[in-house]
Amino acid sequence: MIPAPHTAVAGTRKVTVLGAGAWGTAVAMALAQRHDVLLWGRNAAALRAMGEARENTDYLPGHPFPERLHVAGSFEAALAHAAGLDGLLIAACPVAGLRPLLKQLKPHNVAHVVWLCKGFEYDTGLLPHQIVREELGDGVAGGALSGPSFAQEVARGLPCALTIASTDCKLRESVVAAVHGGNVRVYSSEDLVGVEVGGAVKNVLAIATGVADGLGLGLNARAALITRGLAEITRLGTALGGQAETFMGLTGMGDLILTCTGDLSRNRRVGLALAQNKALDTIVQELGHVAEGVPCAKAVRELATRIGVEMPITNAVAGVLFDGDQPQAMVLRLLARDPRDEKVLR
Repeated sequence: MIPAPHTAVAGTRKVTVLGAGAWGTAVAMALAQRHDVLLWGRNAAALRAMGEARENTDYLPGHPFPERLHVAGSFEAALAHAAGLDGLLIAACPVAGLRPLLKQLKPHNVAHVVWLCKGFEYDTGLLPHQIVREELGDGVAGGALSGPSFAQEVARGLPCALTIASTDCKLRESVVAAVHGGNVRVYSSEDLVGVEVGGAVKNVLAIATGVADGLGLGLNARAALITRGLAEITRLGTALGGQAETFMGLTGMGDLILTCTGDLSRNRRVGLALAQNKALDTIVQELGHVAEGVPCAKAVRELATRIGVEMPITNAVAGVLFDGDQPQAMVLRLLARDPRDEKVLR
């Protein structure tokens, strides 16, 4: 089902963002243009520094906080801020941090949570909504806020479009009312699986595109990788229960194009560095941020093998990352595949 646009504009809300990395901070800054926002992070010293400097100097230097954005004094204070009927609770941690955060939330009996992370849990292969269900149960309304968006651009107030995906209609409406406005446009979708799969696998394909660009293979090769990469996303997503139309939208094609071509893409930068034959440990250390496509490549390869979905580009990326394959060999292996009819779901 293709997401439907919304035009509603919100009144003032109480918003808490749990996670003070680049994306969590950027979302908090965008929402603080119209709402009272509290930002919480696990690093208390870093959080105090943000409060004093009125910016996140570690992840978004040079982008001052809006007047209505403040840092939380404690986890309890952060939750209390968003506890009312007008509250919105957003989890802005990486996938690896989602389960620990949910365990921390569980004793507080929250009514809802919206997450920003994209990926599969590394050791279980679960999508974020499955992790939320395991930890908080079916009684908590949950949804994924996703789409093509770089933190630096959102922090600068540049336009972007996102999708809120949830099976809970009231939660979708609440998030649209809170987030849609100004330079942020929000669509809604019931296809939670499709939105999460698109957001996860595009990071793996961005690594492949970065490798191709780093090897100087040209724009033709980039276009081919993006197009066939979209076919891989769609095959996996529909096998897991997602709707094919979702992958033609913001959280499929849109997010894939941005991450594969944008210079701000961490995962593309991983691919560029791999093409220079840099060691993965060195790349991750130099990056200084989480590149979700690295662990996601392993999780997706294992999942696709288990359920019988063919994903040659993902397998090739995982081979370079974890099996010692050379980037040039990855490209040759992809080029050597047998010809076939072009069908997205084949």
